[in-house]
Amino acid sequence: MACSTFLLTWIFGLSLYSGVSDSFFSVPLRIYPGKYNFSDGIVTSLRRDSDGNGLSLASDPTGTISFLDMVNNLQGDSGRGYYIEMLIGTPGQKLNILVDTGSSNFAVAAAPHPFITHYFNIALSSTYQSTDVAVAVRYTQGNWEGELGIDRVSIPKGPNGTFTINIAAILSSEGFFLSGVNWQGILGLAYPMLARPDDSVEPFFNSVVKQLGIADIFSLQMCGAGLSASSAPDSAGGSLILGGVEPTLSRGSVWYTPIVEEWYYQVEVLKLEVGDQNLNLDCREYNADKAIVDSGTTLLRLPVNVFNAVVEAITRSSLILEFSPGFWDGTKLACWRKGESPWRFFPKLSIYLRATNTSQSFRITILPELYIQRIIDVDGMMDCYRFGVSSSSNGLVIGATVMEGFIVVFDRAHKRLGFALSNCAVSGGTALSEISGPFSAADVATDCSGWLPKEPLVWVISYTLMAVCGLVLIILLLLLILPCRHRNRSGEITDQSSLVSHRIK
Repeated sequence: MACSTFLLTWIFGLSLYSGVSDSFFSVPLRIYPGKYNFSDGIVTSLRRDSDGNGLSLASDPTGTISFLDMVNNLQGDSGRGYYIEMLIGTPGQKLNILVDTGSSNFAVAAAPHPFITHYFNIALSSTYQSTDVAVAVRYTQGNWEGELGIDRVSIPKGPNGTFTINIAAILSSEGFFLSGVNWQGILGLAYPMLARPDDSVEPFFNSVVKQLGIADIFSLQMCGAGLSASSAPDSAGGSLILGGVEPTLSRGSVWYTPIVEEWYYQVEVLKLEVGDQNLNLDCREYNADKAIVDSGTTLLRLPVNVFNAVVEAITRSSLILEFSPGFWDGTKLACWRKGESPWRFFPKLSIYLRATNTSQSFRITILPELYIQRIIDVDGMMDCYRFGVSSSSNGLVIGATVMEGFIVVFDRAHKRLGFALSNCAVSGGTALSEISGPFSAADVATDCSGWLPKEPLVWVISYTLMAVCGLVLIILLLLLILPCRHRNRSGEITDQSSLVSHRIK
């Protein structure tokens, strides 16, 4: 691809230094853009049924589906997104659909696009019904427009049966379909509040639960941990289990945190640690705007103040003597000679989440292999890496960088999110993620998800501006009304001095 050529040109135009710090240099970044309670209820063990041969089996409570049939039904990786194969329409048209827990519309390409090989041809489906309602969705990256319709959908490696689903037919888009991806639509698995054009559009999973009678819970395993985003296409994969959890995919127990609000999957982050260093920020800093779990976001995204604190802490604790600022802001890669792994130079990152017993917390930890991400192999001589954490202006997002270390259980029925160690988050026999707890949450606020108050000076300025605006509004209203009381020589009311005649139309 052109991206690889560009990187190679830059890399061979730069020279390497010797030593630990000298093995670091940067190149312009051009990659795939994206996208227990032991007694008190904090920890809940998964139900395991044995077939007598040591194989763990699981099924939904009704006994109508086997979760084992859904294992490995995802393809892709964090750089290109994780997607599932679906059959849409009658007869079924095969499309790959991106799995996204950060949106709520089920949308598929319904027109040609340079970056996709095929699309859903509405005219070829005998069961497609248009609603003649326009719809548009804007994401952190990219947007699309189209029309709402209804059609039948089935998932070859999913629950048995066919279901009738609201489908957004994408007719035009910008920055949504990307070069190098192998999906032609998006499966929004969040709550109705995020659906467009409004929350009357029933999301995909809500429809499946209602029509098939499965439990209102799904679990997600993404298996790209420690793998290169430039490796062979679709080399990672994972599993989307609709209706429950398949215990053979995880190790240990599931640790649950409450869902704070049902729109995104919003959670409450209590604190962050870099290695053994607590960032010591007000817990409301972590939840400024919101803190969510989103499979459609590639990186771990942090509010600006939190991001800066994390970078400073990593810089202090890392064995690397010098870093280019471009590495932290995502514009440059860091490269090391083959066989000279950089991961041993970096600390672990830990996120503390409030437990279902709200006086306690638990900790999810990722090793450097998950956030120092290998991007490209340069001529068999060097490996280049990116920083899998970025700053955010609209909240904290636990994206694929963290999710790849865990099975994430979206237990909507009990309004909670669960984390268990993923059996595919292992490299060379070493686990790349950890869970521990419970810990006391007595040292943090009882509500960290509330709005963060600003400094007193900012409050004073805000109220002053509000008072000024109110005064100006009163003056404008007077100017609008008073001229109407003046009459010209003919006795007619004139409004030539009023703002009405000069309003913006």
